[in-house]
Amino acid sequence: MWIPTEHEKYGVVLASFRGTLQHGLSLEIGDTVQILEKCEGWYRGFVLKNPNAKGIFPASYIHLKNAQIKNKGQFETVIPTEDTVITEMTSTLRDWGAMWKQLYVKNEGDLFHRLWHVMNEILDLRRQVLVGHLTHDRMKDVKQHITARLDWGNEQLGLDLVPRKNFSMVDPDDISVTELYKLMEHRHRKKETPVPVSTHHLFVHMKSLMSSNLGEELEVFFYIYDSRESRPLSERFFVRLNKQGVPKSPEKTERQCTLFVDLGSSDLRKDVYIVVHIIRIGRMGAGEKKNVCSVQYRRPFGCAVVSIADLLTSDCKDDHLLKVYTCNTESDWYQIHDNIIRKVNSRYNLSGSNTGLAVSLQLLHGDIEQIRREYMALFTRGVSITKKLGFSEVIMPGEMRNDLYVTLERGEFEKGGKSVARNVEVTVYVLDSDGQMLKNYVCAGSGEPGGDEYHSFVLYHNNSPRWMEQIKLPIPVDMFRGSHVRFEFRHCSTKEKGEKKLFGFSFVPLMQEDGRTLPDGTHELIIHKCEENANLQDSARYLKLPFSKGNLPGNNQAAKSSKESLWITSFLCSTKLTQNGDMLDLLKWRAHPERINDSLTKLKEIDGSEIVKFLQDTLDTLFGILDENSQRYGLKVFDCLVHIINLLQDSKFQHFKPVMDTYIESHFAGALSYRDLIKVLKWYVDRIVDAEHQEHIQQVLKATEYIFKYIIQSRRLFSRATGGQNEEEFRCCVHELFMSLRFFLSQESKGASPVTQTQAVFLRTFPAVYSELLKIFSVREVANFVRETLGSLPVLMHADCPLEAVKLQCIAKTVESQIYTNPESRCILLPVVLRHLQAHMQEQRDLVMCARILSSMFSLIRKDNADLAVSEEVAMIVESLLSVLLRTILEITNRPQPAGTALRLQYQDVTGEFVACLLALLRQMTDKHYQQLLERFSTKDDLRDFLLQIFTVFRILIRPEMFPKDWTVMRLVTNNVIITTVLYLSDALRKNFLNEKFDYKVWDSYFFLSVIFINQPCLQLEGFSPSKKKKVLEKYGDMRVMMGCEIFSMWQNLGEHKLNFIPAMIGPFLEVTLVPQPDLRNVMIPIFHDMMDWEQRRSGNFKQVEAKLIDKLDSLMSDGKGDETYRELFNSIIPLFGPYPSLLKKIERETWRESGISLIATVTRLMERLLDYRDCMKLGEVDGKKIGCTVSLLNFYKTELNKEEMYIRYIHKLYDLHLKAQNYTEASYTLLLYDELLEWSERPLREFLNYPMQSEWQRKEYLHLTIIQNFDRGKCWENGIILCRELADQYEAYYDYRNLSKMRMMEASLYDKIMDQQRLEPEFFRVGFYGKKFPFFLRNKEFVCRGHDYERLEAFQQRMLNEFPHAIAMQHVNQPDDTIFQADAQYLQIYAVSPIPESQDVLQRDGVPDNIKSFYKVNHIWRFRYDRPFHKGAKDKENEFKSLWVERTTLTLIQSLPGISRCV
Repeated sequence: MWIPTEHEKYGVVLASFRGTLQHGLSLEIGDTVQILEKCEGWYRGFVLKNPNAKGIFPASYIHLKNAQIKNKGQFETVIPTEDTVITEMTSTLRDWGAMWKQLYVKNEGDLFHRLWHVMNEILDLRRQVLVGHLTHDRMKDVKQHITARLDWGNEQLGLDLVPRKNFSMVDPDDISVTELYKLMEHRHRKKETPVPVSTHHLFVHMKSLMSSNLGEELEVFFYIYDSRESRPLSERFFVRLNKQGVPKSPEKTERQCTLFVDLGSSDLRKDVYIVVHIIRIGRMGAGEKKNVCSVQYRRPFGCAVVSIADLLTSDCKDDHLLKVYTCNTESDWYQIHDNIIRKVNSRYNLSGSNTGLAVSLQLLHGDIEQIRREYMALFTRGVSITKKLGFSEVIMPGEMRNDLYVTLERGEFEKGGKSVARNVEVTVYVLDSDGQMLKNYVCAGSGEPGGDEYHSFVLYHNNSPRWMEQIKLPIPVDMFRGSHVRFEFRHCSTKEKGEKKLFGFSFVPLMQEDGRTLPDGTHELIIHKCEENANLQDSARYLKLPFSKGNLPGNNQAAKSSKESLWITSFLCSTKLTQNGDMLDLLKWRAHPERINDSLTKLKEIDGSEIVKFLQDTLDTLFGILDENSQRYGLKVFDCLVHIINLLQDSKFQHFKPVMDTYIESHFAGALSYRDLIKVLKWYVDRIVDAEHQEHIQQVLKATEYIFKYIIQSRRLFSRATGGQNEEEFRCCVHELFMSLRFFLSQESKGASPVTQTQAVFLRTFPAVYSELLKIFSVREVANFVRETLGSLPVLMHADCPLEAVKLQCIAKTVESQIYTNPESRCILLPVVLRHLQAHMQEQRDLVMCARILSSMFSLIRKDNADLAVSEEVAMIVESLLSVLLRTILEITNRPQPAGTALRLQYQDVTGEFVACLLALLRQMTDKHYQQLLERFSTKDDLRDFLLQIFTVFRILIRPEMFPKDWTVMRLVTNNVIITTVLYLSDALRKNFLNEKFDYKVWDSYFFLSVIFINQPCLQLEGFSPSKKKKVLEKYGDMRVMMGCEIFSMWQNLGEHKLNFIPAMIGPFLEVTLVPQPDLRNVMIPIFHDMMDWEQRRSGNFKQVEAKLIDKLDSLMSDGKGDETYRELFNSIIPLFGPYPSLLKKIERETWRESGISLIATVTRLMERLLDYRDCMKLGEVDGKKIGCTVSLLNFYKTELNKEEMYIRYIHKLYDLHLKAQNYTEASYTLLLYDELLEWSERPLREFLNYPMQSEWQRKEYLHLTIIQNFDRGKCWENGIILCRELADQYEAYYDYRNLSKMRMMEASLYDKIMDQQRLEPEFFRVGFYGKKFPFFLRNKEFVCRGHDYERLEAFQQRMLNEFPHAIAMQHVNQPDDTIFQADAQYLQIYAVSPIPESQDVLQRDGVPDNIKSFYKVNHIWRFRYDRPFHKGAKDKENEFKSLWVERTTLTLIQSLPGISRCV
C-alpha cells in the first residue's frame, strides 16, 4: 500500500533507471528527485527538472538527503538543508551544463573551454566543502572562490546577478528592498570597479650570477632606492653565492627569496629602483695569482639596477636577466648605481658581455595578511621579510621594533708613514655596558642571520674611502642603555703574508645620559690611534674619551684639528625609545614641577610618532597633572588632550584609536576628571558665538567623541567608588552642556561664516557621542538629547551653506546608530528626521544624502514585521514622504543626464536608491495605510493627481534601463510591489472616477501602465530556463495573468465609458494578447468582442475597430510578437480555458455576426501571411521565398483589405528586396505600382517613409526618374522609353524646356542602347509547390519563374532545392493527386516552359533588327506552353513513333512576366 513519506522527501539518483515497467519513471544518474509516497522498497515521485511527469522507481537507486518542507501537502516544496552555497552551486552547474553544450554547437570555442575549466574548478571546491575537513578561515576562502567563479560564469553566460550576504544567496523576502538594492549594487560595482590597493610588496628570488670570470664566492645585496632623493627606502636583502654563482644554501629558500614589504603607492614610480650590489670575497686584485695570500677581502665586483615601474605591467613572476656593470675607477663605487641610473657612461662599463644576474621579480598587491592567504606556498616554503627603512605609512599598535640602522659613509685617513695610500677595512662590533660583545646583533641584511661583527669592503690604496654600506643593529630595548658601537680600522697588506694591521678605532654610545638615544643624522667620529696589540677589551678605558667631533668641548683643539675622521649616519626605528628631550621632560614632570607649564606648551610641537609611542604614559601624565592641580593647569591639560585626540584622526596614526579605547576602558583612573572636562568644554562652547577666531574651538569640537568618552568613564569610575554620589549634579551639568550646544547650533548666519563652520565641525562628531551617553543615560533620555539637539538646527538654510550637507550627514549617522535601531527611541527621533528630510526633498537639495538616510530607515523594516509600532512608523513616513518621494523620482528621471561620468553615476545611484525606498515603503503598506492615505485627499483633484503621479512613476520603474540587465531579482520584487499597489489603487479608481465622475486621463494612465507591465521582458517566463521559471512561479506566480484579470475586471466596470477607449486601446490590448500565455489570452480576447459590440452600437459598424486591429497587428507581428497558436485564438471553435467561450462563438450569437465573422476571417488570413512574412525575414540572404511572401502580403492589403498605406509600405519593402538581389527590372515594376496610384496634380503630400513633404507632381516625377534608372540597369529600355515620353509631355506642358531637353536626350540614349548593346534571353520554368509543409503563400500553388542570366534548368532546380532544403524534387511532369497536396511534406515539381509572345506583328515583320525582336520575345508574356510526349494506345515495338503523341499545355498567368516578382 502506498503511504505518503514523512522524512524521505528528497534524494539524488545513484544509477540510471530506464523506467520501462508500468508507471515507471526514467531516471538519469545525478538527477534530484522529490519523493511523494513509498511502498515496499519503491518510491513514487518526480524529477525536479520535470515536475509534471510523476512515476515510480526503486528506493535502492536513491541516496536520501535531509530537506526542509514548505507548504506541506499537495503543493509542498522541498528545500535541501545543506549549505546554501552547495545548493546554489548544484543548481547553477545544472543550468550551465545545458548552456555549455550550446556553446559548442554555436562554435564559441574559447568560452566553451574557459567555462569547462571553471566548472571543474567549482566541482573540486564543492568536494572540499562537502568533505567538511576545512578550517573556518579556509572554508571562508573556498566559499569566496566559489562565489567569485559562479558570478564570473553567470556574467559570461548572460545570467542573472545573484544577491549575496556572507557568500549565501539572499531571499528578497527576508530583507528590506533597500538592503536588497545595496547588495545588488555592491555586487554590480564590485564587478565594474576593483578597489585600488594602497599597500604593495616586492617578491625577489635570487637565482644565479652568470659570468665567465667567477671563481670566488660572492655576496649579493638588494635594496630599494629612491633616485629622486638619493636615499635607500628599504633594508638590504643579503644572499651568499658560491664559486659557481648560485646560492650557497639552495635548500633554504628564505636565504634566496625575500619580500620587500609595505611599499606605498607613491613608491611605485619610475625613479624608484631595485639596486643590486655584488661583492666578491677573495684576493685584493681580481687577476692576482692564486695562493699568494690566504687572507680574503671583501672587494667590489659589480652593480645592476631595474626600475620598479617596469614590473607594474606584469602580473606574473617574471624572470629577469640584469646587466652587471663595474666602475672605471674604484673610488666611484659608492655612487655606481646613481651613475647607471643617470647614464653617466664615462664612469662605468659592462662587467663582460656574458655577465648577467638571473632574478625573479614580482609585485604583489594588498595587505600582508591578504598576501599570506593568497600566496600560501611562498610562506610555507620560506621567505625572508625585508622591511622598509622607518615605519610604514600606517603605524600599527603592538608593532614591536627597535632597529638602529648605521651607514658607514666615508673615512678620512693619513698615510701613516707609507709611500702609498692605505687599503682600509672597517670592522664593526656592538658591546654592552660591561664591554662584552653582543652576539648575533650585527646584520648585513635580511636573508642571513645576524653575526657578531661586520667587515666593510676594501678599496685599493684609498685614504678617503667612501663605503655607503648600511648595517642593521636590532638591539633589544633593555640592552640599549650603556651599549656602544666600536669601529676598528685595519690596513690590509697585499704582501705575501696578507696581514690586517689595526691602526685606530672609533666608538659611539647608543644612549645619552638623560635617556635620549643617539640622534638621527650624520656623526663625525674621532679616530683614536692605537697599535695592533692595543687592548680594546677593557672598554671602560676608552669610553671616557670624546667620541664625536660635534660635541667636543672648546679646549680640546688637538682632537678637533686631527684630519682623521669617520662619518656615519644613524637612523633609529623604535617603538619604545625616544630621541626627544621635551617628551622625556613631560613624562618626568614630578621631578621638575616648575617645568610643567613649559612641557605642556611644547607637547604640541613634538612629532606625532613620538607621542603615540608613549601614548599611555603621556595620558597618565596629563590626568596626573589634572588631578593634582586642576585649577592651574586644567585648560592646558584639556588642550593637550585635544591635541592628542586629534593626532589620532591622522591616517598615519588612526590605528592607535583602539589603544586609546583600551586605555580609557582599562587604565584610565581619573575619577574626578569629568567635572573639569565638562567645565572646560562648556566654557569653550559658551564662547563660540562671540569668539573672533574659531580655529582652536573647532579643534576642541573635533575631539568631542573622545572627550565624552573620558567624561563618561570618569563618571562611571566615580559612581563605582562612591556608590553613585552626586548623580543629580552630573546630570544637571550634562543638561546645561547640551543647552549651551543647542544655543550655539540655533545661531543662523548667512554663507560660510566661522560660526557655521564650527557648527559643521560639531555635527560631524556628534553621532559618535550617542554610544557613550548610553552607558549612563537611558535610551529615551539619549533620544531626547539628540532630538532636541537636531531640532535646534534650522530646517532649511541658504543653498550654498556648508552646514546643509553636514546636517544631513549627522542625521544619516543618527539613523544608522544604536539609538535609532531601538524601537523605543526610534519613535522619539522619527518626527525630527522626517521634518528635515521632507524639507530637503521638497527643495530637491542634497538628494544623495537623503537617499542614504531613507535607505537606512527602511533597511530596519522587514517585510514580515507587522508590529503596531512599525505600522505607526510606516503611517508617519507615508504621510510625510510618499508624495514628495514620488515627485523626487519623477524629477530626477526626467532631468537631462549630466555630461560627466562621475556625476552621471551619482544621479543613477540616487535614482536607484530612491526607487528602492519607494518600493520598501509600498511593500510595507497595509489596507489600513492605503485607507488612511486615500482619506487624506480632501478633493477629487488631489486624488486624481496622486494616481496619475504614482502610475507615471510605476511606468518609469518598469523601463528596461531602470536597473542593469542582469538584475532580474530586483525587477521581480519591483513588479510584485507594483501589482500589489495597483490592486489596492484600482479600488479607489472604481469608487471615485466612474459614472458621472469619470476621468479619462486617470483610466487611460491605468490601462497604459497595465499593458506595459504585462509586456515587460523580465516577466516573459517562456524564455526562462525550467529551474528559473519554477522559482519565479513558486515565489510570485504569473504576474501577467494577475494583471490581465485586473484589466478585464476594470474594463467590465467601465460600462458605456468603454467607448472612450475605442479604438485607442485596441493596439495596447492586442499587444497583451500576443503574449504566449494561454490564460492571459483567454482573459483578454473577450474584450475585443466587447469593443466590437460597443462600436456597433455607436456607429452601426466597427470599421474603426477593424482598421486599428489590422494596423496594430502588422506592426506588432513585424516586431516578432505572436506565434502559431495565436492565429487560432480569433478563429478557434474549441472552448478556451475559463468561463469565456471563443471569440468566434460569441460573435455568432450577435445580430452583426456576418460582418463580425468576416472580420475574424480577414484577421486570421492576415495573421497567416504576417507569420509567414516574419519567418521568411528571419533568414539571411534575399531569396525567392522572401520576395514571394512580400508579394502575397502586398496583394492581400490591396485586394482584400484595401489598406492603401500598408500596401505602399510593402511596395517599398519589396522594392528594397529586389534592389538587394539586383532584380532591377522587377524593382522598376514594383515601384511602378506606387507611381500608378499618383496623379500629375499639385495636391500636397505629407512626409512619408523616406519621401519629404512635397506635391504629388514632384513625387510622381521623382518616381518616374527612379523607375527609368532601374529599367535602364535591368536592360528593359523599351519600358523606360514609355516613361521618358510621359515625363517629356509633362515638362512640355509646363514649358520646362531645360528638363525636356534632358529627357529627350535620355530617351535617345535608351534607343542607342537597344541597338548597340547585347541582351540575353532568359529561360522560364514552371514550379509547383505541393504539400502542407510549405508556407501559406506557396502551399499547393503553381508559378512560372523567370531565370537569371545564363541559368539553365539544372542550375535553377538546384537553387530552388537550396532555398527549400527539406523539399523532395518530383521526377515526373504529371499533375499530382490529392495525396501529394495533403501530405505533411514539401514536393517541388520543376520543368522548363516556352514563352508565347503577344506582339506577333513585330516579330513577323521583315526588316526589324534582332536586337528589337529579342525584347518582345521575352517581355509582356502572359502565356507559356509546355509539350509533353506520350504514347497513345499500345506502344509499337517496331516503330515507336507510330503511337507517339505530343500533349501541349498552355499556361496563362494572372500577371505578365516580367512583373513585380520573378515568379508569377
